[in-house]
Amino acid sequence: MTMQEAVATRCPATLNSSPPTPGPAPHAGAQDLLRTLLRATTDTRQQADLMTEAQEKTRTIPRILLVEDNPINQVVAMEFLSLMGVETCLAANGVEALAACAAEAPDLVLMDIQMPGMDGLECARRLRALQAAGTLGQFPILALTAHALDSDIKASLEAGMDEHLTKPLDFQALRQHLARWVKLPS
Repeated sequence: MTMQEAVATRCPATLNSSPPTPGPAPHAGAQDLLRTLLRATTDTRQQADLMTEAQEKTRTIPRILLVEDNPINQVVAMEFLSLMGVETCLAANGVEALAACAAEAPDLVLMDIQMPGMDGLECARRLRALQAAGTLGQFPILALTAHALDSDIKASLEAGMDEHLTKPLDFQALRQHLARWVKLPS
């Protein structure tokens, strides 16, 4: 199985536009709670919001979306995140990242800046606009890039990113930065 095939099983929205099928609820009784909540309303949008909210409350492992176009950087970052015990989803550009976030909002996004198609700065601006409009839940976006000039950091923050991390990746430094934003498994 290739890395992309393995990732696709975790993040189908990056390969096609069909929504992911929900998996089993992680806690006993959660399915019954979701069915009760869904029966209580007839509005489809409210049902989707309630389902997402209930799933988020039962999730204990953080879900991180890695947005990176370079295959080597993908492998290194995915391995680091795997060692940290987090659920990871991969998007190769800003367009795929928007689709992945729309399908299921992550707990955190690690965003490369320079990518083909839609770059990380534009993607961050669009994600923040969706959040401001109330159509997407709040989550931190961390730039993860080789661009380390003060002007690069300023551009990242102005685009709506919460922090600016530079490559090459260092496992301990990445772990410390992520721990500021999400509860990592011990």
